[in-house]
Amino acid sequence: MPSTIAFDDLLQARQRIAGLVRQTPLEHSPSLSRLVGVPVWLKLESQQATGSFKLRGASNAVAQLDAEQKRLGVVTASTGNHGRALAFAASQQGVKAIVCLSELVPQNKVRAIRELGAEVVISGRSQDNAQLEALRIAREQGAAFIPPFDHPHVIAGQGSLGLEILEQCPDVCEVLVPLSGGGLFAGVALAIKAASPAIRTHGISMQLGAAMHASLQAGEPVEVEELPTLADSLGGGIGLDNRYTFAITRELCDQLHLLDEASIARGIRHAYREERLVVEGAAAVGIAALLDGMIEPRGPVVVVISGRNIDIDQHLRVLGGANA
Repeated sequence: MPSTIAFDDLLQARQRIAGLVRQTPLEHSPSLSRLVGVPVWLKLESQQATGSFKLRGASNAVAQLDAEQKRLGVVTASTGNHGRALAFAASQQGVKAIVCLSELVPQNKVRAIRELGAEVVISGRSQDNAQLEALRIAREQGAAFIPPFDHPHVIAGQGSLGLEILEQCPDVCEVLVPLSGGGLFAGVALAIKAASPAIRTHGISMQLGAAMHASLQAGEPVEVEELPTLADSLGGGIGLDNRYTFAITRELCDQLHLLDEASIARGIRHAYREERLVVEGAAAVGIAALLDGMIEPRGPVVVVISGRNIDIDQHLRVLGGANA
């Protein structure tokens, strides 16, 4: 694996996955624009075929495997969306996939991964447990381990999203990105900051078990207890041996915001009632941060809407006023 990720890697990734992923729309939000006083745009990664941005990184990683690696298959650990994306990308390219999940992953995401033809392995009650199982399978079966975020090909694939933002909104001043392990944030920030260091990048997460935030506070990757949250896709650790996303996030994140569960629920409700969008908790955090007044924008804002894969019963409960 390369030790660094260059802007050219993002450009090559975009070319490589052009026929495998969608260029998603950038939609204007009148309600949020009125609220903050500047144009607000929603980057709808929820419209990817698998319902989240993860398809970009997974497709780029699978496309770069050699023939022998493809024959042996791929394996990963996931909170749901990466597993779904890898299963889809592998099926597109004729590769067997095994996805390891923790017991905390919602059943709708488990079912979706199985329906795409991947083998699902449930292991433990945390993303870290699932990752240990995935690494064991990789060693024993020779499958290529493709992690959900801390991998240069995954990060470069996610960076294609940042390139699209720059083309669709050339005058963007603030970019709001859900932040978990940092693959999405790192890829988008690499693209954004290469275009203009003056564009501010905001990483947004939940208060319950925000591993990247705790690691940045500690000055190094640390373990954090994984807790149930509406933003379940943002759960899990960043890996104590993190090679890429911790350093990139530390360097390129201008502001990091943490949200409570009530705020995330408000973001989900606003997305549905005002934007006519069904989004999962992790995708609602940018909207929630604006609703809470956490951002003081200087100009046009782009909010990354990272995914739509929320359990429908949970969605109905939140629309009814619940915060869980």
